Amino acid sequence: MSQINSKKVLFNLPVLNDPNPSEQIHLKDIRAKKINIVSLGCPKNQVDSEVILGNLKQSIIVDKAEDADTIVINTCGFIESAKKESIDTIFEAIRLKKEFEKKGIKKEIIVTGCLSERYRTELTASMPEVDSFYGVHEFDKVTERIEGHYQQISFTERVLLNQKHYAYLKISEGCNQRCGFCYIPMIRGNLVSKSIDQNYREAVLLADRGVKELICVSQDTSSYGYDLDRSAPNLKRNFNLVQLLNTLSTVEGIEWIRVMYLYPSLFSDELIECIAQNPKICKYIDLPVQHISDNMLKSMRRNTSKKQTSGLLHKIKQRIPELALRTSMIVGYPGETEQDFQELCDFVTEFQFDRLGVFVYSREEGTYAFDLNKQVPEKVKKERYNKLMNLQQTISLNKNLAKIDKTCRVLIDIKDGERYVGRTQYDAPEIDNEVIIETDQSLQIGNFVNVHITDASEYDLFGKPV
Repeated sequence: MSQINSKKVLFNLPVLNDPNPSEQIHLKDIRAKKINIVSLGCPKNQVDSEVILGNLKQSIIVDKAEDADTIVINTCGFIESAKKESIDTIFEAIRLKKEFEKKGIKKEIIVTGCLSERYRTELTASMPEVDSFYGVHEFDKVTERIEGHYQQISFTERVLLNQKHYAYLKISEGCNQRCGFCYIPMIRGNLVSKSIDQNYREAVLLADRGVKELICVSQDTSSYGYDLDRSAPNLKRNFNLVQLLNTLSTVEGIEWIRVMYLYPSLFSDELIECIAQNPKICKYIDLPVQHISDNMLKSMRRNTSKKQTSGLLHKIKQRIPELALRTSMIVGYPGETEQDFQELCDFVTEFQFDRLGVFVYSREEGTYAFDLNKQVPEKVKKERYNKLMNLQQTISLNKNLAKIDKTCRVLIDIKDGERYVGRTQYDAPEIDNEVIIETDQSLQIGNFVNVHITDASEYDLFGKPV
């Protein structure tokens, strides 16, 4: 890595709850520490980074590690590629620290997040240049290390790390599922839901700061509220989640509510109806299926079957025909045969998912699958990954071509050179399709615009405002 790639903090984005945000961020004492944060991994990790920044009351936030006194790296430890990115980023920070030490300038490195939670002992021994390692639930220790005094963490005080018109709302922490491939529950712990009132109040604060799109995230969104109400019938009906979504939809200023990380075995008719009938909820479902072969689903401990999953998808598409379905698949899981993989390809062909991500199985210590026999060779994993991605690329292109000459409502995210880039309700930020808009008009970032689609590629639409 030639440089540390951190998410750029947009300085017009205030700390939630702060009545004088410009003073909070800019008008610090000249001796205040300058802080740069590198947020790696998923949106849930991003929310953690935003909370850390929002609870720094005596620091200046900078967007370049070179300008910082303290570099905070919020790591990801989900799969091998994510761990490698985190380690590479730490080493780059160490290189930068040593470079500045030669000039007599001291820099501090703080590492937190999933990798640090999982491998703190090993990292401490192998990276003595890092000043402190903290786990995923130690925000107070991070802020105390930086500012020299303890303070109670407020989880509604955040500095947003993306454009001000959308924000992630982490509705719960942890996960009660124990999928065979996943170590996250051992890092994050069991499900702990924020109350509906807590989520509502945070949504109001976000809306007051200009957020129009609320993206609900968690490790397992379908189980939201089960720890608050352990009624099995309510869990099967997604009672608490439906109640939360309907409550969030009453927040003035929020126009889109997007729901991510839903679990196939806990997806009720009541939740389908909520998404279908509530006009603020995007007609978009993120439902990681992971595989469709019954052999794989059983070994992955997904608590569902091919018949149940297929039936659910048919029901969703029948009830909400305009819906965009996003899913993710894992190829190369231990014991995956050619027949299993072909069954997966046939399933993808049949259901024609609007958005699909593919992960190559990563063998993670401490998971059920780590010690399974019949580990799939890396070469075979990559071949299957490429085949499935090529299949989805064709599906995506055909779906996008079908949108030519149609008009879509688009939320403008950024201006890129002479063009604007936005998204439809069928696309989440950073992971899904974008709409590229060429126009002489001056469009406002964060506003909605009707766009006539004139062309398409595999993952982008092109159009002009109407």
